[in-house]
Amino acid sequence: CICTPTTGLNHIDLATAREKGITIFSLKEERAFLDTITPTAELAFGLILALDRRIADNVAELRAGKWNKKEYGKARGLKGSTLGLIGLGQIGREMIRRAEAFDINVIGWSRSFTPEKAEELGIHYRQSILEIVHEADIVSLHVALTPETRGFINSDVFEVMKPGAIFINTSRAEVVDQKALARAIKTKNIRVGLDVFANEPTTATGDFSDEIVSLPGVYGTHHIGASTDQAQEAIAAETVRISHEFKETGSVPNVINLSDRTP
Repeated sequence: CICTPTTGLNHIDLATAREKGITIFSLKEERAFLDTITPTAELAFGLILALDRRIADNVAELRAGKWNKKEYGKARGLKGSTLGLIGLGQIGREMIRRAEAFDINVIGWSRSFTPEKAEELGIHYRQSILEIVHEADIVSLHVALTPETRGFINSDVFEVMKPGAIFINTSRAEVVDQKALARAIKTKNIRVGLDVFANEPTTATGDFSDEIVSLPGVYGTHHIGASTDQAQEAIAAETVRISHEFKETGSVPNVINLSDRTP
């Protein structure tokens, strides 16, 4: 069997696994999965704060021996701004909690989201992505990659986004039209925080080249959303527990592709 702690399943060939009798199970509903949600939301908010205060640029100039308080003393600040969440799963909901602490207004959209659910969460419902990006000062993306979401953040979306808005993607690179994003950065001064990229290396270390990171106002991290000690320890412990249960009883919680046969 194979265990995955991720929200998306696009990295696993489920059909082939089923054909070969390999059972896939997920930690998605387990406590360990919840422990991977928090660090992703933390990173997304870290990128928001870093972009607003231009933290990376501050550090780079200090390390280069330059003092420029005149330049870096300028920031909009987050209080009273509007955060638009695209995707209101568990990560999106963790974002709501953090936004409240910063006195940020929250609006949200997802395919299954309703005004009633928005009221329960204490945020404002919007009927479409276009409404979200038109109104939001900060847009944060939290959706799984599916055939329906592939490339759905496109030129139509960026066209209505506020000039100078912050755009955060800690979900999947493929849900964003990269060329449209690059144009928006150049023409509308969109500030961007990315944890995912179209040309990521398949190994933990290696050479990396992506035009998007060379554009002004783009901050990037190395697809590390869930990569904290707390999250990895929780995942390891839960994987051992579920694997043991599978070995002893043959049953698997949260099975994704119940196999017809064993290998």
